[in-house]
Amino acid sequence: MKALVSTADPGAAHEAWLESWVAAVFSESLFYPYTSLKYHTLLVAALVSNYRAGAGFEDLYLVVDSPDEAVTPHRTVLDTGPVSLRVTADPGDRPAATLGAGPTRSFADVWSRLPEHPGDADGCRAWRVLDAQLRRIRSWSTALQFIEDFLEWRGDAL
Repeated sequence: MKALVSTADPGAAHEAWLESWVAAVFSESLFYPYTSLKYHTLLVAALVSNYRAGAGFEDLYLVVDSPDEAVTPHRTVLDTGPVSLRVTADPGDRPAATLGAGPTRSFADVWSRLPEHPGDADGCRAWRVLDAQLRRIRSWSTALQFIEDFLEWRGDAL
């Protein structure tokens, strides 16, 4: 837990948040019990990093990275083995969906616009169930925590 708040190295702090199971058990607020402090923090870090680099919100994309790609410090918001997502102004040739013209509160809307989803090629029922749930979850931090929890629960069955 100490590595989450006391490290002086920003890259190490980002990695600590990505890997933390402790931060995942806390909600953003008492009033929003199904949200995730872990993913709220990672999303804010990605937004701040992009803003500092000169990108506006309208320039940002949710990008699906391949599981073997390196984590992009302060841009990767989820890295769970088979699923890696980042928020960036430069999607490259990776599957990506724009976040929209202004701050959006619906993860489901952005997820639905992705041209390709993790697990699409597998045709596995578990991936279809996960995809269906993510098309309904509006909260970004809740959706990202759901992916992590779902993949942990499924284990090697995917």
